[in-house]
Amino acid sequence: MALSVFDIFKVGIGPSSSHTVGPMIAALRFVNRLDEGGLLEKARRLHIEMFGSLGATGKGHKSDMAVVIGLHGYQPEPLDPDIVPGLIGQVRASGTVGLLRRHDIAFDVSTDIKFNRRETLPQHSNGMRFKAFDATGQLLLKKEYYSIGGGFVMNCDRVRVNLTPDIAIPYPFNCGQQLLDLCQRHQLTIAQLMMENEKHYRPEAEVRQKILDLWSVMQACVTRGCSATGNLPGFLNVRRRARQLHEQLCSRPYEALKDPLAMLDWVSLYALAVNEENAASGKVVTAPTNGAAGVIPAVLHYYVNFVPGANEQGVIDFLLTAAAIGILYKENASISGAEVGCQGEVGVACSMAAGALAAVLGGTVPQAENAAEIGMEHNLGMTCDPVGGMVQIPCIERNAMGAVKAINAARMALRGDGTHYVSLDKVIRTMMQTGADMQSKYKETSRGGLAVNIIEC
Repeated sequence: MALSVFDIFKVGIGPSSSHTVGPMIAALRFVNRLDEGGLLEKARRLHIEMFGSLGATGKGHKSDMAVVIGLHGYQPEPLDPDIVPGLIGQVRASGTVGLLRRHDIAFDVSTDIKFNRRETLPQHSNGMRFKAFDATGQLLLKKEYYSIGGGFVMNCDRVRVNLTPDIAIPYPFNCGQQLLDLCQRHQLTIAQLMMENEKHYRPEAEVRQKILDLWSVMQACVTRGCSATGNLPGFLNVRRRARQLHEQLCSRPYEALKDPLAMLDWVSLYALAVNEENAASGKVVTAPTNGAAGVIPAVLHYYVNFVPGANEQGVIDFLLTAAAIGILYKENASISGAEVGCQGEVGVACSMAAGALAAVLGGTVPQAENAAEIGMEHNLGMTCDPVGGMVQIPCIERNAMGAVKAINAARMALRGDGTHYVSLDKVIRTMMQTGADMQSKYKETSRGGLAVNIIEC
C-alpha cells in the first residue's frame, strides 16, 4: 500500500499524534460505524478503554479529551483548538456527548473512559476499545483500534483507516535501495520521483498548493510559539521560553554578526516554538509525529532564512524528500514512541530533515540518503520517557537538538561523495530491532528514565 506525502505530513492538534490525534480519529471512526450500521439512534451509553502506552500516559497526553472531540464528529485538521476548552466544559457540565453533534448520549468523562495502565491489547501498545450500549444495557457495537504513530489508526483487522486511496503509482518503492535505484534509472531526484507519484493522486498544482499549505501551518505555529507567554498546561508548570529567546535574538542583531554559531540559536528557537505550541494543544503538522513536530519546521526555517537562494521550489522539494524518507521508516520500522522509543519520533524526524536539507542544498541522491542515514545512526536507542506523561520534558528541548543534529548530518554528507558503509536500510532495520529490545518502561509509559528520576527527586 503506497503512502503519500500527505499521509506523512498531516495537520492536527497537540500534544501527541498517537495519543491525541489517533484517539480522536478512532472515536470519529467508531461513531461513523454506529451511524452506518443504523445503531446511532439506539445508542444511549458509551464506554471507552485505553491500553498499553495510551493507558499509562493517556491522561497526560489528553487522550480522553481527544476522544470527546472525536465523538462530537470533529476531525483533527479543520478543528479550531480554541473551541476545545468550551466543548470539554460543556460535556462535563451536561454529562452528555454529542455524537456527530446530533445525538446527546449520557457520558461521564471521568468514568466512561478507563485507562488500563498495565494491560495491553495484542497488536500494538497503543490500543483502544470502544463499546456502545442501548437503553437496556445491551451491547450494540464493540470495536478495537490501534494508534500506531503519526496519527495513523489501524483497525483490529490490521487495516489502516485514514490513508490516501490505494492506487497504482509509477514509482513504488519499499526500501531505500529501491528508491536509490529508481532515481538513478530514471534520472530523477527524490523530490521529482515523489511528485510523479503524487500526481497520480491529484493534479500537480494541487499537490504543490497542499504542500505550501503545510508550510504555512508550520510558519504560523512558529509565529504563535514566539508570541505566547506563561506556563504550559500540567502540574510541571514548565515555562514557555520561545518568546523570551525570540526577543533576545531580535534585540541583538549586531552581536549575532560576531557569533558564527548564532544561527543555531535561531534553529533552536524555531523548534522550541513549535513544540511549546504542541504541548499547549496548539495546531501543528505531524512531522512525522506531534512529539517530533519541531525538527522539520526548524530545519526548513533554517533553509529559508539562512541559505542564500532559498525559494518556494526548495520548500516543496524539501518536504517531498522528507516524506519519502519518512515513508521508508513507516513501512519498514515504526514512528511510534510507544513501540520503539523516541528514536522513532525525533530520530526519524532528524533523519528526514537531514536528507531533505542535503537534497535542497544541491546534494546528489546518494548524499541525501547518506545524510538521512547519519541522522538516524546517531539517534539509535533514544528512549521515550516523558516526565508526567506530558510531551514537555525532555521532548521540547529534544526537538531543538534533533534539528541541529539534522543540519550537521546534512553538512557531513555533503562533504562526501555519497558512499558510506552503513546504508539507510540497515540503520532503519537496526532502529526497529533496537526498539524491540528496549524495555517497555522506556517506551512512552513514563515508568522509567527521566520520567521516574525527576519525579522522585
